[in-house]
Amino acid sequence: MERGEYDRLAAVEDRMWWFRGLHANLIAAWERNRPPAPRDAAGACRKWRVLDAGCGTGGFLARLKVRAPEATAFGLERDFAACVLAQAKSGCAVVLGSVDALPFPDQSFDAILSADVLCHRGVAERAALGEFHRCLRPGGIVVLNLPAYRWLHAAHDEAVHNRRRFHRQELLTLLAGAGFAAPRATHWNSLLFPLMLVRRKLAQDRRGASEVRLLPAPVERAFSLCLAIERRLVAAGVALPYGGSILATAVRP
Repeated sequence: MERGEYDRLAAVEDRMWWFRGLHANLIAAWERNRPPAPRDAAGACRKWRVLDAGCGTGGFLARLKVRAPEATAFGLERDFAACVLAQAKSGCAVVLGSVDALPFPDQSFDAILSADVLCHRGVAERAALGEFHRCLRPGGIVVLNLPAYRWLHAAHDEAVHNRRRFHRQELLTLLAGAGFAAPRATHWNSLLFPLMLVRRKLAQDRRGASEVRLLPAPVERAFSLCLAIERRLVAAGVALPYGGSILATAVRP
């Protein structure tokens, strides 16, 4: 991706309903499922060490730093230009590297969060999950967001270099196969799913354009409200049965 496209993405992700909802979902899933606060060698509580694996231009890192001051956040990104933007934007340490071979020692983190990375054409999802397992301490949590349904693959996926979309049970099986315990997953972006179907299958842009763009302010607010309603349902224990994305959590035993 060229620097100009990264600059555009960095500007949009702070305000677009999709990214705001995605970031809120990731943080809520981590807070809802994390074990008691970690402790240092002397038994005192210490800050969580959290990795954003595939942090892009740093929008989520910046939001995590504000929303979770009890954590020390780190980023990993394989593109140098995105690394530079992410570090400048978030103020967090961002390391250049691949999720397929994390450049960190064993048991380095209390949580690993990763948004729409295992679906990328340059990623081997089983190798990445193995690396997440290796770099989490026992009791650490992994939080993943991934696009749902292979049959929903469309021009947008090509534009953002997605090679695969996932089914919920497939993702749960992958997590269990990588050695994680208590895998759980829910769909989201459910209320707006009919609109997504229309756009992706009936009115898709066959020129391969990305759908990452700001909508008129009233639409942005309405779409954000839909995601907020879904987030309250999930927090109440409702597993949404369908939707454009899957949010999954699992624990490293």
